[in-house]
Amino acid sequence: MIEGQERAVERFTSAWDSRRLHHAWLLAGPRGVGKASVARLAAMRVLAEAAGPTIELPGLETPPDHPVAKLLAAGSHPDFRWLERLERPTGGLARNISVDQVRSLGDLFSVTPSLSPWRVVVIDAADDLEASAANALLKMLEEPPANSLFFLVSHAPGRLLPTIRSRCRRLDFARIGDDAMTSLLSRSLARENSSEIEKVVTAANGSIGRALAIAELDLAPLEAEARAILREGDADNGRRSKLASALAPKGAAERYAAFLQLVPGLVAREAIAMSGEARGRAIDAYVQVRETVALAPRLSLDPAATVFQLGTILASVALKR
Repeated sequence: MIEGQERAVERFTSAWDSRRLHHAWLLAGPRGVGKASVARLAAMRVLAEAAGPTIELPGLETPPDHPVAKLLAAGSHPDFRWLERLERPTGGLARNISVDQVRSLGDLFSVTPSLSPWRVVVIDAADDLEASAANALLKMLEEPPANSLFFLVSHAPGRLLPTIRSRCRRLDFARIGDDAMTSLLSRSLARENSSEIEKVVTAANGSIGRALAIAELDLAPLEAEARAILREGDADNGRRSKLASALAPKGAAERYAAFLQLVPGLVAREAIAMSGEARGRAIDAYVQVRETVALAPRLSLDPAATVFQLGTILASVALKR
């Protein structure tokens, strides 16, 4: 069972157990709450049980020694595809999932399934589909091959084509509660003491993915610096310059990407604690931050300049108080 997402898991397993299974599922919710993990586990359970024998384990559990589980772990299951942004030859990820990647699914559906009647595709994330790729996917969803199953992971389902959304059954994923987060982190971060885990839980705002990034990439000092800018300003540019210097080097790419995902949640939490005009200004900053962190990876913007810009947005909230 995926802790904190039992409801979404139960909805899918009920449909699978009854074999009244919609061909496309939209897994919608914040980043880092288990959507892609559930998609992988659901794909494994469907392909394993369809291949036989019946699995007696509850929920989406599949025995790790099942042949299908081994094939998926090795990335060699012939009836399964996982689409995501590809690595560029020059480093980093492509801006989008391309139309060629989506069209390549034709190879999967043009032949008879190998190990069971089912074929499964996971798209992580559907938000990353370029326009032509989204249209190519739509054609597949409109006339799905028999016994095909699509899982579309989405952090912002409102940005998807309405025609894609209308052809999917939606599974909503909520932010993970503090108790479940503490339980998960206590197992994953055994070296941390309870007070440190509590700080991570607070900063992660219900996202286990963000929590692990905060701990493993040492994001807590960066978050503290960003919070200080928002609350106190940065009159001499020193704080935002410090952040930019920490996140600009090529070796800090993973830390930079995680920081981008952290900042909107930080601003949102600070806004909730404010009132009146101060909250309105923080909400305006939140909108600007969201736009900046969404565009920066897609446009391959300079990390130092992007972090400095984010710092300027945060500082404007304090300066106007």
